[in-house]
Amino acid sequence: MIFLTPSDDLQKAFNGLKSGETVHLKKGEYRQKAVLAADNVTLIGEGCGQTVITFDDYARKIHADGKEYNTFRTYTLCVTGNGVRLENLTVKNSNSMPEEVGQCVALSVHGKNFKARDCEFISTQDTLFLSPFPDDLVVRYRGFIPEKQLYCEGANVGLFENCRISGNVDFIFGCGEGYFKNCEIVSLPDRRGVGFVCAPAHSLAQENGFTFLNCNFSNGGAKENSCYLARPWRDFGKCAFVNCTLGDHVKGELFDKWNDTSRDKTARFLYYGLKSVQPLSPVSWAKETDGAQAKSIIENLEKKFLSF
Repeated sequence: MIFLTPSDDLQKAFNGLKSGETVHLKKGEYRQKAVLAADNVTLIGEGCGQTVITFDDYARKIHADGKEYNTFRTYTLCVTGNGVRLENLTVKNSNSMPEEVGQCVALSVHGKNFKARDCEFISTQDTLFLSPFPDDLVVRYRGFIPEKQLYCEGANVGLFENCRISGNVDFIFGCGEGYFKNCEIVSLPDRRGVGFVCAPAHSLAQENGFTFLNCNFSNGGAKENSCYLARPWRDFGKCAFVNCTLGDHVKGELFDKWNDTSRDKTARFLYYGLKSVQPLSPVSWAKETDGAQAKSIIENLEKKFLSF
């Protein structure tokens, strides 16, 4: 068991970890950017807002290699190890001006069988990335993104339980299989006037995408009737929203097809049992599933949690 304080070097500590170790992070602000590559490691803080890992990189910032950081190098914490657990802590990208400086990732998950419980993830645009990359980006970023982050075989599964995730545009995105149970999803204000929670990019071969069960989509300062639950970042992006509560910021249409694309013909968006402040008039290409399928989704989710 390892104990760290804000004065300790997180990256140095992470580099020395062995599989199965538990790291306790004492309360305070860890103003550091780090990659966690060890397998089966657990990070435990002293509470959200008490133990805070934070940094402020952004997409248009110039890297030491002379190129812009790009979305995928802006993370505060990047997890590449398998079987990693986070508990009772906050991970934050403190840059608050994506309209001017571009995307700013808080947590980037590239390992398999990831789990977060009672955690908080804060940024604005692109808060939480769940690997893998879309295939076209794997080709584009070869030699630019480290191989352990860029390449992935098989399914990546991330489970988030009792977590709080905040952002304004596409702030839960990627191709990973993500399950969110009893989470609070907070839409922050954006000067561009419109918000999007999810930007899924799953391939057609993926059976499961992002699933939200009993989550509260709350308004953290966004304009009323200004936010969509999801828009497909790639053609076959998949999301399911089951027994969730929607604040007054969520538009009655629920979903957007992504600019001038034809992804309304291919995206796989499901919903069931939504409770909304706004009158609902969902887009015709999203599917309101029935109780039997919703039950199946919940059972599948519970099995995933039991296996973790």
